[in-house]
Amino acid sequence: MEMTMNNKREQVSMKFVTLVSMVSALGGLLFGFDTAVVSGAIGFMEQRFDLNKIEVGWAVSSLIIGCIIGAAMSGLLSDKFGRKRVLITAAILFIISSIGSAIPETFSGFIIARIIGGIGIGITSTLCPLYNAEIAPAKYRGRLVALNQLAIVTGIFLTYFVNLWISGSGDEAWGIASAWRYMFGVGAIPGVLFLALLFFVPESPRWLIKQGRPADALPILLRIHGEELAKKEVVDIKQSFEQESGSIRQLFSPGLRIALIVGVGLAVLQQITGINAVMYYAPEIFKATGAGTNASLVQTILVGFINFLFTIVALWLIDKVGRKALLLVGSASMAICLLVIGVAFQTGNTAGPLVLIFILIYVASFAISLGPVVWVIMSEIFPNRIRGKATAIAAMTLWAADYVVSQSFPPLLSSAGPATTFWLYGSMALLTFFFTWRIVPETKGKSLEEIESLWSSKEENTTSAVPKLDAL
Repeated sequence: MEMTMNNKREQVSMKFVTLVSMVSALGGLLFGFDTAVVSGAIGFMEQRFDLNKIEVGWAVSSLIIGCIIGAAMSGLLSDKFGRKRVLITAAILFIISSIGSAIPETFSGFIIARIIGGIGIGITSTLCPLYNAEIAPAKYRGRLVALNQLAIVTGIFLTYFVNLWISGSGDEAWGIASAWRYMFGVGAIPGVLFLALLFFVPESPRWLIKQGRPADALPILLRIHGEELAKKEVVDIKQSFEQESGSIRQLFSPGLRIALIVGVGLAVLQQITGINAVMYYAPEIFKATGAGTNASLVQTILVGFINFLFTIVALWLIDKVGRKALLLVGSASMAICLLVIGVAFQTGNTAGPLVLIFILIYVASFAISLGPVVWVIMSEIFPNRIRGKATAIAAMTLWAADYVVSQSFPPLLSSAGPATTFWLYGSMALLTFFFTWRIVPETKGKSLEEIESLWSSKEENTTSAVPKLDAL
């Protein structure tokens, strides 16, 4: 009887936590929309504004400049004003950007609107997974944080359909004049939905305790854990804050230095393995294989579907097999796929389905590994008091790497050729495999405070070797 009651309480708490996490993860939907919408619009915009290759890269990567700014600001702002208020601000910025990107008559006006949206995306990309990590029970934290990645790929997938539908609503001249405007403008709809739902979610209980408001945090923790575990959680969180200075300098201490290397290293590697080059420029890649405009858009939708499907698989696996195993399998598979794609372009064997098949396997491999796992690890490995700032540093680094990839891809593709470009990304996937194998810890099933205490023990024992991190 008692076991039945406990199971019922767990179901109730998980229902609450899941609903709250889904609202937060809507920020990922905006992230996915804004990063993918340009893939369908860029061809029309290139003709509308007579863009050269550098300007095409800038049309895509200008968003990322804003993302870098937003990620850099997110830590300080969320530590001062709370996760919820800053996310509300990000939603407003996204709505402004969606409308602003749809109405400009000049290329400069479009760029300004995209940078504004990028600031909002930089904030949500940092704070949505962080918020979910801070509110989720340890047992389910991986999948609840990974909901953010599912929302991202859902946004990407849906946006491909929207782009295809809009581009097919008129002729080429209409597309150049108007289609791209509708593609960007429709983003205001999920932005308004996200803004409205944010008013119904609670503030992060860990942030409330950090502000000296445990009485406000306790009711939230009671809904998540039940009475006994909630009280223990309050005590553990308060103790963790008492043991921390809250200074960024703390990240460079012997134990936490490894956490910083892991967070920043994975952030960079997630991007320089080329995933966003594929996502941003998928139609252009498929055109290079001989596909027409409509066929390339249909193939791009297939890429989005595979990304979506295997992200769902990742949600199922991440708390079962762990973060590290997924990273190892995924990065190895990505390296192989990129090698084969490069060979196909080098030998001219691109007319058949070979390139499409291995791009799909590559995307599937990313979707079960670097896509969700990197955001999960970034949100959970840093101590409570500096989690906001430290996660912001890692996210800012991720967006900086994304900028380099997206800005360099068009000129790299035209100068070095597709074979060399994909081989370069493949070598980075191989580097990811060895980085994960030697340095990245396993955090499955541990509370945030338990992970923090393990870093502290590393700090006390500075003679511990990096490979021993597997004990985590």
